[in-house]
Amino acid sequence: MTTTPPQPPQQPPFQPGGGGYGPPPGPPQYGQPPYGQPQYPAPGQPPQQQQFPQYGQPGGYQQQQPQGQQPQYGQPQYQQPQPQYNQQHPQAQLQCRFCGGVPAVDATVRGHQGMIILMRFLKLQGPFCKTCGTAATRDMTAKSLWQGWWGIGSMIINPITMLMNLGTYSKIKNLPEPAPGAPGQPMNPGKPLFQRPVILGLLIPIALIALIVVANLTKGPDATVGSCVFNDGTASKPNLKVVECTSSDADYKVVGKIDNTVDGDQCTRFESSTTSYTDSRKKFTLCLAQH
Repeated sequence: MTTTPPQPPQQPPFQPGGGGYGPPPGPPQYGQPPYGQPQYPAPGQPPQQQQFPQYGQPGGYQQQQPQGQQPQYGQPQYQQPQPQYNQQHPQAQLQCRFCGGVPAVDATVRGHQGMIILMRFLKLQGPFCKTCGTAATRDMTAKSLWQGWWGIGSMIINPITMLMNLGTYSKIKNLPEPAPGAPGQPMNPGKPLFQRPVILGLLIPIALIALIVVANLTKGPDATVGSCVFNDGTASKPNLKVVECTSSDADYKVVGKIDNTVDGDQCTRFESSTTSYTDSRKKFTLCLAQH
């Protein structure tokens, strides 16, 4: 008689949470080994190695590198954008010499003073802002309008000086208004030149030119028939002056005067006439006899 030896009681697997032993919760997934059981190869097949995603392959890790550059050890693999700075920094601009305002332009304002024999040249150098440049140009030109005419050389140099200031002022007036907050006090521009009394200084050269013209037009003896004259010049360039006939300087006596002609041959009508004097500006002829 065959007897079966007693089998030891089978204990259920351990269940976490105090449930004892038992199968894992939930059915195993298709194609995967049950929970807690490794997957063994079939008989006659080599064991399979676990595959991990490779660097640079789909499903793995990829790192973007800058095109044309190789990654350096210990350096970040990205380029940080560089900040852009304005090349025209406010401190690089010219500042006004007098008030420190901006913007400013480098210029020189000029003036002139005539002192009969001597003369004086004035100048004021920048840089100027629009306010200070306008004030400097008006002040220097005002001085030239009143003080720049007193001398023969100054009559020529002073107009040139004021014309040069016109070119300087054209650069100054094209500047924008200075930015507020200048460290110094700007100059006071004052009234425009045409609203100042010194503008009457322009009448000085006009008056002098008029005197010269009138003197040349009236040059010549105011002689009449019977008066005596003295030749203070030469025979080719006579300069007759009326003198008393009792004077020892009297050279000639006027025996005839013909208006509206410069033809000295017409003096032949006067028998005592030995020479003639013609004035082309006033158009008259004096017929003279030796005194």
